[in-house]
Amino acid sequence: MSNHQRLDDGMRWRIVERLDAGQSQVQICREFNLTPSVVCNLWKQFQDTGSIERKPGQSRPRDTMAIEDRYLSIIARHNRVDTASQLSRDLYAATGTRVSRVSVSKRLHETGLFARRPAACVPLTSMNRRVCLAWCREHRDWSMDQWATVLFTDESRCSLNTDSRRTFIWR
Repeated sequence: MSNHQRLDDGMRWRIVERLDAGQSQVQICREFNLTPSVVCNLWKQFQDTGSIERKPGQSRPRDTMAIEDRYLSIIARHNRVDTASQLSRDLYAATGTRVSRVSVSKRLHETGLFARRPAACVPLTSMNRRVCLAWCREHRDWSMDQWATVLFTDESRCSLNTDSRRTFIWR
């Protein structure tokens, strides 16, 4: 069994019932494909507390409270071009809570905000559409020789160095 896989309550009760009936821990480990420490710890817990309930997680406490998470979300939406480091400094200035840029990014990800490139497309107006349609109709009967003299560009961005210096926004 994987170290990260959790035993469901039904399996926990079956193991405890078999131990209570006198079956050895080694037999149970083989039968359920578990490590001996899992069975031993479960049996100790049952003997000490009379319960098989899992203890609540004892992970590291969060650096920020819910109100600070909301504040981060609000200032990130208001100042979309601020980096996570700048937002961390803003939070420290406002609340006195010091958090890393990684923590800020995680909190914003939880609220659905991610660092993305800003959209650069310009919406077409009705005037643009009419002009484009007129151009297409005017040139639809061109021959291959006429089209051979036309150069289309995609206006792609090229960069020789690794840092693109692109601005990201939270959205």
